Amino acid sequence: FTAKIPTRSKKGELIFEDYPELCPNMTPKEVLQAGSFGGTYFRPIKSSVTGKGYTGVWKELPKDWLEGLNISKQISSTTYHEDVNKYGVKCGGSLEMWETSGWIHKQDPYGWFQWFCRFYQGRRTADDERQIGRWLRCAGKTGRWKNNLISKCVNSGCGYDNFGVSPVVRQTLQHWGYTLTKEDFEANAKRLKKKS
Repeated sequence: FTAKIPTRSKKGELIFEDYPELCPNMTPKEVLQAGSFGGTYFRPIKSSVTGKGYTGVWKELPKDWLEGLNISKQISSTTYHEDVNKYGVKCGGSLEMWETSGWIHKQDPYGWFQWFCRFYQGRRTADDERQIGRWLRCAGKTGRWKNNLISKCVNSGCGYDNFGVSPVVRQTLQHWGYTLTKEDFEANAKRLKKKS
C-alpha cells in the first residue's frame, strides 16, 4: 500500500491524487459506521472465483473503522439484518450472483467494497481502472443510481434529504461510498428539469 490516503474537497468528496475522477463522499469507515450490507459484508465465504474459504477478513481493517460496532451483527454476520442498514432496507445481490456476473476478481474475493477499503488505504493494482469505472457508472457525475435517486426526488417533489424517497437506492449508493448532497441534487435537478 503505497499511495497517499485521500484528502477531502470543500464539497466533502474524497480526493485521490492519482484518480481524480473517483470522488466518493464517504470513506470506507463511514460506510461501515453508517450501517451497511445488512451486517454481512465480511462474513465467512467460500469463493468460487479463488476456490478458497475466507473467514475473519474484517481483521485487516483499521481498528478505528470498527469502533463501537458489534462485529458479529454489523460486520461478519451470516444472516442479513435490514435493521443494521441506515435506511432499514435490504439491497444488493448475493456474492454468487456477483461471481457469475464476472464482477469478482481473485484479488478481492468479497467484491467492490473490499477493493475500496484497500484502495483507500493506498493499494494500487491493475484492477483499479475497472473498479473505478464501476463506481463512475453507479455514483459518478452521470452514474445510473445517483441520477435515478435525483430523478425520484424531483418527481416526488420532496427534498434531496427525504429518506422516504427510494431508501433502497440510497442504501445502494451508501454501499458505493456516496450519499446524495444538496449541491449534487441542485446541480442535477436543474439539468433534469431542462430536459422536460
